[in-house]
Amino acid sequence: MRHRGRLFVLSGPSGVGKGTLRTQALKGIEGLAYSVSCTTRSPRPEDREGVDYRFVSEDEFTRMAEQGLFLEHARVHGGPRYGTLREDVERELDAGHDVLLEIDVQGALQVRSLVPDSVMIFVLPPSEAELERRLRGRHTETESELRSRLESAKRELQQAEKYDHVLMNDDLDRASEGLRRIILSYREGGLRK
Repeated sequence: MRHRGRLFVLSGPSGVGKGTLRTQALKGIEGLAYSVSCTTRSPRPEDREGVDYRFVSEDEFTRMAEQGLFLEHARVHGGPRYGTLREDVERELDAGHDVLLEIDVQGALQVRSLVPDSVMIFVLPPSEAELERRLRGRHTETESELRSRLESAKRELQQAEKYDHVLMNDDLDRASEGLRRIILSYREGGLRK
């Protein structure tokens, strides 16, 4: 009988580098699946449909939420909605694959309440100033949106103590290796929940 996979949740404020760490983990860890989130936001130039996100209308998202299709979902920074499809996650876990979610703090705390044995990993920026520099460097938000994200980040940083692991992203190679070690340690039976 095949064992059920484990759910890993990578979370933290916008601009902390979750996406980059997720990409590194998927390249370096065999049998790790990524669940592509649904969103109502408009695609950015670098976004690929079905790879980075599934882009849906507000009405479609509402219908999906009402049908209970999401494991977690939230409106982020007062704007677009994001959600993880329950069926995608369950299919991978049932196939014996570990699943990595890259989601915001609201969604991560929802997952924790629904899947208590999920492994919660919070990504910290080296400093608030560095986080602001990273967000500004993306050139994807207006000044007002940027301020909102930074205010949200301050609140989200206070949630780090609710996570199983805290990972500082001050050096990509070191943070990537830290994430890899966390995931592999659960596979090797070194860490328990």
